[in-house]
Amino acid sequence: MMKTLTAERAARLDVLVAAGCGVTRSQAARWIAAGLCELGGKAATKAGTAVKPGDSVAVRIPEPKPAAVEKEELPINILYQDSDLAVVDKPCGMVTHPAGGNTTGTLVNALLYALDGLSGIGGVQRPGIVHRLDKDTSGIMLVAKNDRAHLALSRQLKDRSVEKHYLAVVEGGMKETGGLIDKPIGRSKRDRKKMAVTEDGRPSQTEWRLLEPLRGTALLDVRILTGRTHQIRVHMQSIHHPVAGDPVYGLKNGVKAPRLMLHAHTLAFTHPRTGEYMRFTAPPPAEFEETLRKLRIPRE
Repeated sequence: MMKTLTAERAARLDVLVAAGCGVTRSQAARWIAAGLCELGGKAATKAGTAVKPGDSVAVRIPEPKPAAVEKEELPINILYQDSDLAVVDKPCGMVTHPAGGNTTGTLVNALLYALDGLSGIGGVQRPGIVHRLDKDTSGIMLVAKNDRAHLALSRQLKDRSVEKHYLAVVEGGMKETGGLIDKPIGRSKRDRKKMAVTEDGRPSQTEWRLLEPLRGTALLDVRILTGRTHQIRVHMQSIHHPVAGDPVYGLKNGVKAPRLMLHAHTLAFTHPRTGEYMRFTAPPPAEFEETLRKLRIPRE
């Protein structure tokens, strides 16, 4: 598929291609290096090539390659699907896509078995994956079944028109009933495997609203306005209310929880083909609800 982009402002070529095609800069750089981009009618093979306002860039988006990931019959709850997309409820403990030591048992393995097609923009390791959830976070995810839908949904994520809400049990009592955490997030300088609030990080915004005070904790509705790695976990830790049961950012002597107490419960977006506004909810799983029951304050 050929896509033509027109630069509105000066930028690097990989930045323009990534933004215009709804892919990561690393994916855009691979396309550029492979000779799939033309600037002003001439091949451009360097990601850092300067693009001026008004310049035209033609991108030949490659056809998806057969997935190298094996299909696996795994238990996943498909809330909705049509020819363009699917909405699934990912269980806690399932990795979103193969990476590192996780090559089987992932959501992608399950999707390849359960669905009749996935977009190829994410590459052979991430077919259909428009956004991700951490391994220990359960809840709703959006999956693209073709490249057209993938690009459209990625644009909605980029312009923040996709609404994502989470249930989170956090340590400590909340003095306020809600708030906005606006702190940049980047790779931790002390531990490169972790994320942290850093001065040179990417802009990140998290809204939270108190739903219910609990024993030594609180149940929050959390809406992320940006989609950074570990965003909720890092932001809640930064205001001294880490998510309960978090083995990475949580308290060593915090409340006892059988899992990370974070669940993506609501997802709303505009259908890329029909224009219909769609909204889905998924209640938290049994172990989440059971922990809430134990933490609730008895009513007199």
